[in-house]
Amino acid sequence: LCIEVSPAAKLAFISEELCIGCGICVKKCPFDAIEIINLPKDLEKDTTHRYGPNTFKLHRLPVPRPGQVLGLVGTNGIGKSTALKVLAGKLKPNLGRFKNPPDWQEILTYFRGSELQNYFTRILEDNLKAIIKPQYVDHIPKAVQGNVGQVLEQKDERDMKNELCVDLELNQVIDRNVGDLSGGELQRFAIAVVAVQSAEIYMFDEPSSYLDVKQRLKAARVIRSLLRSNSYVIVVEHDLSVLDYLSDFICCLYGKPGAYGVVTLPFSVREGINIFLAGFVPTENLRFRDESLTFKIAETQENAEEVATYQRYKYPTMSKTQGNFKLSVVEGEFTDSQIVVMLGENGTGKTTFIRMLAGLLKPDTMEGSEVEIPEFNVSYKPQKISPKFQHPVRHLLHSKIRDSYTHPQFVSDVMKPLQIEQLMDQEVINLSGGELQRVALCLCLGK
Repeated sequence: LCIEVSPAAKLAFISEELCIGCGICVKKCPFDAIEIINLPKDLEKDTTHRYGPNTFKLHRLPVPRPGQVLGLVGTNGIGKSTALKVLAGKLKPNLGRFKNPPDWQEILTYFRGSELQNYFTRILEDNLKAIIKPQYVDHIPKAVQGNVGQVLEQKDERDMKNELCVDLELNQVIDRNVGDLSGGELQRFAIAVVAVQSAEIYMFDEPSSYLDVKQRLKAARVIRSLLRSNSYVIVVEHDLSVLDYLSDFICCLYGKPGAYGVVTLPFSVREGINIFLAGFVPTENLRFRDESLTFKIAETQENAEEVATYQRYKYPTMSKTQGNFKLSVVEGEFTDSQIVVMLGENGTGKTTFIRMLAGLLKPDTMEGSEVEIPEFNVSYKPQKISPKFQHPVRHLLHSKIRDSYTHPQFVSDVMKPLQIEQLMDQEVINLSGGELQRVALCLCLGK
């Protein structure tokens, strides 16, 4: 039989040698737990690492070059973090042979003739030191104790602590405990911890999440300042503008999230970003996305008559003080049928203002008694999501937005584009950061 179920093992086993891809098991499985994925071309010979039978596999590897910043771009779950672990020497590539993994001599022979052979030889012989800035900075407080200044002092091998604290705006939190830092502060702290150390390979996994535009560019400058003629810098990034600013060349990753990932050859920055947006790799003549990502500009200007029909909502001049922070709001208005974007640096009171409008925070003072905060039926998605719900996503949607999530229009407009169907039977507390964001957006739009 191609599927083997035994009481001794928790997982059923599918024999890949016997499977002919008939698709019967996919249709028969009541939990949608089986998926058959056709690989583009013959990728068997290019497998770099595989975690186990019927699990994720990574094809090829990005090629870092000394003295240049390599950028990696691709969707979540496609193997970027796995590639970083392999290049850092923290994960030994098994070339797809998880039953009898090869030794290093065989791995070097496999990469013979490529730049990766020199790279891995240097890692093995010269004991190159590699440091990774982790993707999930919100997990750092569990592993690091003490205050920001002490931790940086302990790690400071390049005598750069003071300079980096100025560049990354860490001086105002220098005496604060690591556990009390916000997302953006943790991100800047994590970048500083990597940058103060002396190493040959620096790796940054999503260094711009939680940071505003100004902080992203400052962080990018710090990362570029680590370049030396014999050091490698590798950056995984979703923000294409930061990637453009930061990288010297780019490798795209494509595939099926959670199933397999393929690394392209290195491209120049502009070409690499355009390939990722177009969803087509010309060097391999391969389309990895059905449609290209285009930025549409509104075709028609709104005319005055149309604007006059909109409902207007006014809010008064008000202020709110929280600790040392004081937010002053000048009276204003907004209309329906429009998307209003609020811009500002981190810590300038955007969230406080939104919460005052949503009625979650009472303002300290309000001027102009004739204008009151309008009472809305508000659906609010907070900035920080801390899941406490102990049941699957399906239960959460059923309890919060019972009517919406079964409505055909909502399913096609929101649930399918946000790929909520695949998460329905997962426990909410076990979801990753990106998955939590998608569920929170779905709840917000469904109210």
